[in-house]
Amino acid sequence: MRGTTPCCLPSRSLAGGPSCWLKSTTESPLLVQWEQVKQRVLHTLLGAGEDALDFSQDVEPSFVSEVTAPGRSALDSVEVAYGRQIYIFNEKIVNGHIQPNLGDLCASVAESLDDKNVSDIRISVEMQMAFVRQALNFLENSYKNYTMVTVFGNLHQAQLGGVPGTYQLVRSFLNIKLPGPLPGMQDGEIEGHPVWAVIYYCLRCGDLNAAMQVVNRVQHQLGDFKTWFQEYMTSPGQAEGHTVTYFPTLPFSLSPTSENKLRLHYRRVLRNSADPYKRAVYCLIGKCDISDNHGEVADKTEDYLWLKLNQVCFDDDGSSSSQDRLTLPQLQKQLLEDYGESHFSASQQPFLYFQVLFLTAQFEAAVAFLFRAERLRSHAVHSAQLLSQEHGDPPMVRRLNFIRLLMLYTRKFESTDPREALQYFYFLRNEKDTQGENMFMRCVSELVIESRGGDFDMLLGRLERTADRKPGVIDKFAGDTRAIISKVALEAENKGLFEEGVKLYELAKNPDKVLELMNRLLSPVIAQVSAPQSNKERLKNTAVAIAERYRSQGVSGDKSVDSTFYLLLDLTTFFDEYHAGHVDRAYDVMERLKLLPLSQDSVEERVAAFRNFSDEVRHNLSEVLLATMNILFTQHKRLKGAPAGTPGRPQRNAEDRDMQLRNQARALITFAGMIPYNMAGDTNARLVQMELLMN
Repeated sequence: MRGTTPCCLPSRSLAGGPSCWLKSTTESPLLVQWEQVKQRVLHTLLGAGEDALDFSQDVEPSFVSEVTAPGRSALDSVEVAYGRQIYIFNEKIVNGHIQPNLGDLCASVAESLDDKNVSDIRISVEMQMAFVRQALNFLENSYKNYTMVTVFGNLHQAQLGGVPGTYQLVRSFLNIKLPGPLPGMQDGEIEGHPVWAVIYYCLRCGDLNAAMQVVNRVQHQLGDFKTWFQEYMTSPGQAEGHTVTYFPTLPFSLSPTSENKLRLHYRRVLRNSADPYKRAVYCLIGKCDISDNHGEVADKTEDYLWLKLNQVCFDDDGSSSSQDRLTLPQLQKQLLEDYGESHFSASQQPFLYFQVLFLTAQFEAAVAFLFRAERLRSHAVHSAQLLSQEHGDPPMVRRLNFIRLLMLYTRKFESTDPREALQYFYFLRNEKDTQGENMFMRCVSELVIESRGGDFDMLLGRLERTADRKPGVIDKFAGDTRAIISKVALEAENKGLFEEGVKLYELAKNPDKVLELMNRLLSPVIAQVSAPQSNKERLKNTAVAIAERYRSQGVSGDKSVDSTFYLLLDLTTFFDEYHAGHVDRAYDVMERLKLLPLSQDSVEERVAAFRNFSDEVRHNLSEVLLATMNILFTQHKRLKGAPAGTPGRPQRNAEDRDMQLRNQARALITFAGMIPYNMAGDTNARLVQMELLMN
């Protein structure tokens, strides 16, 4: 198959008949070897008509609500609202305008929904930098609001009076919550309420000054507690102008010496105290007895969370590994793994469980939990500043895997709304996976492979009849569209989607790969009957269109691949004529191809040439031999069936032609026996049988 190869492509005229082509190539055979190594054995024939909808960049709509037919889009109204903001953001970037604040754009959607729960889950930068302190402030303010609502909702029972402030609020609240004396309360009362209960609820409302007011009034009853509490209130973290670092020391803490004294006193005297409020206050101030959940006083999830966050230790004095010290990672593990969703009834109270995770700095787990709920998913994806852990971060930091989250989010609608998916993928243009692959190109590749059909052309563009490429949506986002198209083409090829690969490689101006994949597609079907709507008919039409384009443009591929393509196309013509009963026309095609020996003199030459055939051609050799032998046999029977002296059939000429046919049949038998190739099991037997019938 060296040099020039004659090619007989099917004519598009009604008159029929083969049309002759001449094709020559000059590419290096080294490229063929390199390309062949990359290929995959598996291939799948999938339909993809050429008449896809003509979407192009110049008519691209701005967002999904204006383009998607009713019932087609997988996006709900909230996702459409977020998608609109993503489109606006990307439009500013690709057009070279000042980049808007994406957080503000997405936050405006959340605000427009008028859903307080949604608004509460959106976080600020300040809260990330001091999340424990902010979490405590949040829980304390929420509880203070709760006490106010309770008091003002029961004014008669609360008996609110005196100087306004937290102490009076707590006293009135306890008139409702603890209306009478309780057993086990220690160290007396203050204005009719247990001392330690009043101190506890002042702390629970976040007002240490109010708690200190109580301590000063009953200090003679509290022993060393006043000294410890004064130190707790004036810890270094409370100095005015204190700069909050990545994760600051907790707002209130004792010195190691004082903390050890308090802990010792607690173990010796208070561990088994009957006063649950006294135990809770000591455990809070001394960050001790972390196994006690204080269920008698912290009977709600928010109370438990507040108490445990106050007990968290961040110091690095080497004692953090002690069993009696609680670190944030330990608390996170306890809430997420030891207790888990069932303990907090997460399915019935999703925002509560989200709050538990979020306020303990488990941002990834919180957003991932929210993401699993269909009605909350869009809010999870559009939350700002999602965290995960990186080298050098403090142990409690978690950075969300944003890439994976975004890909999971778009999976729902990328098949119905590929434009909108592309808008989200644009955020990944500077991201790489662990192998260094650009995530934008990877996501675009997967999106195109999954979409196929009309979306295929809309995303990457399509070839016009002039062979010019009409731009697709991708042209807006990428300067080097050819690189992206080549990437997608390789991905399609690796997945065995050869028809898609052919279209993509044509868009990428890579004729070698176009012809290589077409050879793989044509080889299994050329011997089949070309029925309407069949794989063969579709592939034949595609191949003819490619051949015509390449001829008109003067395009050629590597010599070996190029020659194989046109030979397979000629063999397609041969089998079409053969199956249609046009044996003489089929014979003419085979004779001109010089593929098989049609005389004894040419057998050795054809056997030598066989070594240059590609596997795609060799795969069809059995069918080619059998069809050619059957043509010879048919012509032989036709000669035998015509009566002697028939006009146009001189006796001598008929005998000579019959002898020629038998000699050609023997040449085929000889050729079949000499070639170094294992054909189908009964091929030789069938060839011999037909050759014997001609004698």
